[in-house]
Formats: sequence, structure tokens, C-alpha cells
Amino acid sequence: MDISELGEFGFIDHITRREKIKNSTTTAGIGDDAAVLNFTDKESLVSTDLMVEGIDFDLTYHPLKHLGYKCVVVGASDICAMNGKPSQILISLALSARFTVEMVDEFYEGVNIAALEHGIDVIGGDTSASVTGFMISITTIGSAKKEDITYRHGASINDLICVSGDLGSAYIGLKLLEREKKILTGNNVAKPEFGDYSYLLQRALKPMLRSDVIELFAENKIKPTSMIDISDGLASEILHICKKSDVGAKIYIDKLPIYIKCYEAGNELGIDPIISSMNGGGDYEMLFTTSLAEYEKIKGIEGISVIGHICSKDEGAALVTKEGNELTIIAQGHQGNKEQE
Repeated sequence: MDISELGEFGFIDHITRREKIKNSTTTAGIGDDAAVLNFTDKESLVSTDLMVEGIDFDLTYHPLKHLGYKCVVVGASDICAMNGKPSQILISLALSARFTVEMVDEFYEGVNIAALEHGIDVIGGDTSASVTGFMISITTIGSAKKEDITYRHGASINDLICVSGDLGSAYIGLKLLEREKKILTGNNVAKPEFGDYSYLLQRALKPMLRSDVIELFAENKIKPTSMIDISDGLASEILHICKKSDVGAKIYIDKLPIYIKCYEAGNELGIDPIISSMNGGGDYEMLFTTSLAEYEKIKGIEGISVIGHICSKDEGAALVTKEGNELTIIAQGHQGNKEQE
């Protein structure tokens, strides 16, 4: 069905018909000129993201359902990175004429699955025509107690540098997808060959929201001194913390958490997993610092790795090799291709 058949208001009603309020902080959601929220005893957190076809995603290999899911993760991850809980999201779309109602339904199916999994209310958005492709604007709202909010500027000398999950898998998964797209261009018979790299593909197409890390902090009474989510690569993110906190950093190569299949796939693709973990981006893991006094708590949490420590600004930010050599960390941003920079 062409979107034009529904008309603007009919289309909005269609894509929002299944939305149900989950949070007490949402007084009113979709249906008026603005949503009404009530955060009486907490600070409000607000973040915005923009995703553009051909820059941030490629619909040749990115299923619309997975893309919808990923949009929620991308937005909500920023709230988690402040040690907060995401609770509401607004998603606006600009669509070219090639998009049908069924395609948008598939996209919103992914949005609704992610929102339901993480207790997030979809409270609005907007739609517009596009002459170039698909563009998605995401505004995410959350909250945290004032004393719990974690900024990028709180790291101190001797703090531990920690990361959740593994790094570099999303980038290598993206490169596998690009390889198969190139091989299959113009071939309508052959099918992509991904072997047993399903986890790497999932990391690229449908990343996890690490809200569980925020819950672990609360359960273990851990207050990070600084935090950021890894969207642009470990190198860029640790330099953001260093700049805001006016400190340096030492990260140890042999402490980087890299999934074993990254080495196998990296060998096929000619990609060093170390470089992927530092500059690949798209992992949406949590990078945080914490005081040495928290080490006993941190070391007992599965899925959290201590990868280095904060040092003085004069020492700079360096990646330390197994031999003890130091390589200056340079912010290169996301190196996937122009689609995820």
C-alpha cells in the first residue's frame, strides 16, 4: 500500500495504533500536540540522534525490523551512558516514495520490540516526505537521581578504566556484510556466505542496549566516576573522557575484550581486531571509570573488563603493548565506511 493512500493523519494513526503507556512518568503520550511527562523526584535526561540512509545504514543488507530495533538502542544508550534509565522516545521519519506502508510497519515492529523489552514508551514523532531516501530522527528521554548522574568529566588519576562486553565485533560484522554485498552485486542466484559469524552480524545489525550494566551498578552500589557509550570507537571515547576530565589514560592491549571469532573473520578480511576494537565503533558498550576502591566489586562482575587506568594529563593517552611500548591513542572516529562514521 502506498503511504499516500492513508494520508498524513491516517498514516500517523496507523504506525502509532499499538502504542501503550508503560511508565508512570508518561502522563500523556501520542494524541496531542505534545506529550506530557512528569519527573517529580529525578533529573530529566534528553538525547537526540540522527540516522541517514547511505551514511548510517544500508538497506541492502540491514532489515527494516532490525533497523527499528537499533534506533531505540542508539537513542537509549545515550541515557544509559549518563547512568540513567531511558523511559520515553520520539521517532521522526522522512520517507521517499519507494517506501510502502508494509515497509514502515516492519520498521516499527522492530521499534516496538525494543521499546517493550526495555520498558520505553514511544510517545510521538513526525513524518515527512524525502527526495533522497530514508532519514530517522530519534529523541530519547530518561531520568536519574541527581546524585547518580555520571558525566564524562569525573575521572581522576589512578581510576580504573572499564568496559562492558566485547569490542570490535560490530565493525567486523559490518565488513562481512559489505563483502557479501560486493560479491553478490548483479548476482540474483547466489546467497551470502557468512559461516558461523552470526554473532558478529548481530552486533552490526541489532546491537544490545546495555541497560543491564546500569542495573548492575545499582545492585552492587557502584558509582562510576565518568562514563560514555562506545558508538564511535574506544579510542575516540576514551579521549572524550580525558579531555573533559583533564587527565591521561593507559589502555593495555592484552586487556581488550575481543570476541574470538573477530580474529578468524579479521584474518579473512585483512582487519586487525585490535584496530577494530579501538576505532571500529558501533558496539554501544559502556566505557566507564571507577575508583580503585571499587576494584573488588568490579572484578566479580561477569562481562566487565578492567582495561587500564587514568593517569596524569602530562602522560597523555596511550595504548600499551605486551612489551610495554606505548602507542599514542588518536581519535579516528567510526571507521566502518562512510555509512557509520
